[in-house]
Amino acid sequence: MTFDAAALANAATRKLRAYDPGHDLPALRKRFGKVLAELGSNENPLGPSPHAIVAIEAALPEIFRYPDPQGGSLKAALAKHLGADTAQITLGNGSHELLMLIAQCFADADTSIAFSEFGFAVFPIATAAAGAQPIRVPALPRDHATMPLGHDLNAMVRAIRADTRIVYLANPNNPTGTWFDDAALEGFLACVPATTLVVIDEAYHEFVTAAGLSSALRLLPRYPNLIVTRTFSKAYALAGLRIGYAVSSPSVAAVLERLRESFNVNSLALASTEAALNDQGHIVKCRDWNFSEREYLAKRLHAQGLRTLPSQTNFVLVDFGRDAAPVEAALFEHGVIVRLMSGYGLPDCLRISVGSRAENERLLDALP
Repeated sequence: MTFDAAALANAATRKLRAYDPGHDLPALRKRFGKVLAELGSNENPLGPSPHAIVAIEAALPEIFRYPDPQGGSLKAALAKHLGADTAQITLGNGSHELLMLIAQCFADADTSIAFSEFGFAVFPIATAAAGAQPIRVPALPRDHATMPLGHDLNAMVRAIRADTRIVYLANPNNPTGTWFDDAALEGFLACVPATTLVVIDEAYHEFVTAAGLSSALRLLPRYPNLIVTRTFSKAYALAGLRIGYAVSSPSVAAVLERLRESFNVNSLALASTEAALNDQGHIVKCRDWNFSEREYLAKRLHAQGLRTLPSQTNFVLVDFGRDAAPVEAALFEHGVIVRLMSGYGLPDCLRISVGSRAENERLLDALP
């Protein structure tokens, strides 16, 4: 009899597929060298604060020691920055880990989890890993006047059932770049039962410039069932160190701590993110640069007859009106890496990160 480990996996794991990172970027860096334009992972090409690099170098001699399992110093810095209490903060190995952890702690086969069509890919993965029943809510239609493919909050309210334990939302959303404003969120939360947790992933919060969109954090005192997740991978440009955080009511944070892995955030990440957090001037610079370069990229794409969705992130979703796979393949041959969206059910779209001006020009020149 042939040994089959997959047959031994639990029911929830059997439903999952391994994460697809796209192209083998380390191999492509060797193939293309410095001409490679990596525009598929929504990274910040300006890089991290110089203070973060100094902090990493200072922490290196102590690398043989375990990191602070509580991340006390970073939590204190975050609490001061956010106007929160340290008891409200949970640290994670990127916000991905935290989104998974929330489902593991609060959902199971007897509950359901709601998320939007074209929402962040981790939401259905977390649902499946917890064995919960998925409720996939249709997004706003492509011809919606202001927010095509955005979250339909009214439909999400109607989709919530008595057994719905979690609602996942991303604001702004990946991969569409779309968003909903403070008033819409407040109206949504007022309609959600107190027994349903609402998770707002704000991974791209630092890039936001839209009027009327601030942060769900201001609503935490009124809604103890609200959880906000963020990351240092995007605007803070520390993706290689894998660190994020969640802000919630202390009672929610206490439950998350029961299952959070010990030493889940490494010492270099703890040191560098605290230093980066204290350099908000760098974040303002990154936000302003991203806004300008995103507008430039969108304008140039429009000039080529392409449609881009509204975005408050560091990427644009481009609708080609046809199968986008040949376009992605042609760009690949020119050393321009973008993200095909067929896995999200958008085979006619590519997600393109805002790169440096040189990278953006290379993309535009290589478009077939």
